[in-house]
Amino acid sequence: MRALTWQGKRSVSVETVPDPVLEKPNDAIIEVTSTAICGSDLHLYEVLAPFMDKGDIIGHEPMGRVVEAGPASNLAVGDRVVVPFTISCGSCWMCARGLTTQCEITQVREYDSGAALLGYSRLYGSVPGGQAQYLRVPHADFNPIRVGSELPDNRYLFLSDILPTAWQAVRYADVGEGDTLAVFGLGPVGQFAARIGVHLGAEVFAIEPVQERREMAARHGVRVYDLDKDVNEAIREETGGRGPDAVIDAVGMEAHGSPIGKFAHQAVSLLPDALGRKMMETGGLDRLAALHSSIDLVRRGGTVSLSGIYGGQADPMPMLTLFDKQIQLRMGQCNVKPWIDELMPLVEDPGDPLGTEDLVTHRVPLNAAPQAYEMFQKKTDGCIKVVLEPQS
Repeated sequence: MRALTWQGKRSVSVETVPDPVLEKPNDAIIEVTSTAICGSDLHLYEVLAPFMDKGDIIGHEPMGRVVEAGPASNLAVGDRVVVPFTISCGSCWMCARGLTTQCEITQVREYDSGAALLGYSRLYGSVPGGQAQYLRVPHADFNPIRVGSELPDNRYLFLSDILPTAWQAVRYADVGEGDTLAVFGLGPVGQFAARIGVHLGAEVFAIEPVQERREMAARHGVRVYDLDKDVNEAIREETGGRGPDAVIDAVGMEAHGSPIGKFAHQAVSLLPDALGRKMMETGGLDRLAALHSSIDLVRRGGTVSLSGIYGGQADPMPMLTLFDKQIQLRMGQCNVKPWIDELMPLVEDPGDPLGTEDLVTHRVPLNAAPQAYEMFQKKTDGCIKVVLEPQS
């Protein structure tokens, strides 16, 4: 089959690789019909190179149809499924409590990490990912989400990651009717988080330096702001001088305006892999401009919810401010499956209230993935969300 493989920092290529095979009775194989490039894939492309191996198949937002089903998979050939990025058993102590990203069966204990993830580096198990023509789905008796056949892939595809990630971020922010919410970053997760806030009745402010992303969010009732030094003060003025009830950081470790963190990322990625891994495990620094701005902006007694990925172990945090402002921090990889019952009616609603049909800016064949990665990272050609079509 053809699959997108990691070859080095800022280098991916589509290669012919062996077809996946069933390895356990509860495995399934799907023919991938759509698979998206995620903002967190860019961390593999740029920052997490020390944890990658040449030839790794990446990607963790796939859907398609079952072509082989293990006898214990609870699936049948022909089933149309979305595959969440997390690999979880569904029955351990953690999974029973809805913490599927902490699954005790698939935890990657070598790196003291949570549940294994599709296509996401040694840190999360080096499991072959979904930017490929076919995908082996481990723990297929729990992980896949069966969907209907009437609606297009775009309606369902984002249940694999970014839509439940955004939903969890807003739920963790604990906002609803009449509350105020700010969102830093209008990439795909930030777009959905802002729309979900509006859907739940909150007044939503969003901060984003890229004009096309601001324009997309504004179409969905979001009040948008460019990223400048006065933006926090402007939003405070709109919220009674206090700041919003909650702030979502949908940017993560590669935020703009963090020169020291950017230098640290570049330096670590140039080290030999073993040394780079050790440096990131013990002394890694993130680019924290979005997080620190979120802490500054949120009102006293408010909540900062992190959906953007962070990976540093030595990040400086403003503990005096956090303590003095009585700020609650909530964060973590998304526990996809527990949110699906709430999200499925919304994605199948004929009115498309979360705008799943208004997110994808580029749909390209798998062979164009290397160019799409570069375009997505550099934010050229109005790129906000790319979907790859492996069968085209």
